[in-house]
Amino acid sequence: MISSHDRVWTALAHPLRRQILDVLADGPSTTGVVVTALQADRHVVMQHLRILRDADLVRVEPQGRRRLNHLNPVPLHDAVGRWFSRYEQDWAAALVGLRDTVERDHAAGADPTHDRGVAPSLSRRTRGA
Repeated sequence: MISSHDRVWTALAHPLRRQILDVLADGPSTTGVVVTALQADRHVVMQHLRILRDADLVRVEPQGRRRLNHLNPVPLHDAVGRWFSRYEQDWAAALVGLRDTVERDHAAGADPTHDRGVAPSLSRRTRGA
């Protein structure tokens, strides 16, 4: 079974779906407005909207014969937050290492304009250590 986060990433994989989300970020729109904004085929846009709805990134509000498409940013926020959380600890450690290096250099009176390359806490990672 595919997870809700995987559905979000799958939905975001196609550039037209990302463009649709960009249009809807400006406010709710009918399918016709999205088609016009993207200058795309109506049938193609409807197929992509279905995938976005399946991923819960788009919600539809029926208004009589019209259907307004609304961006639902919550699943996107959750998926991105979950993905970023995997790297936060490494980023935090790298930033602490950078801060310590800058503070140590500042205390030692080092020239802050002298470029010594990547901070030691980051250089191990880039060398594959």
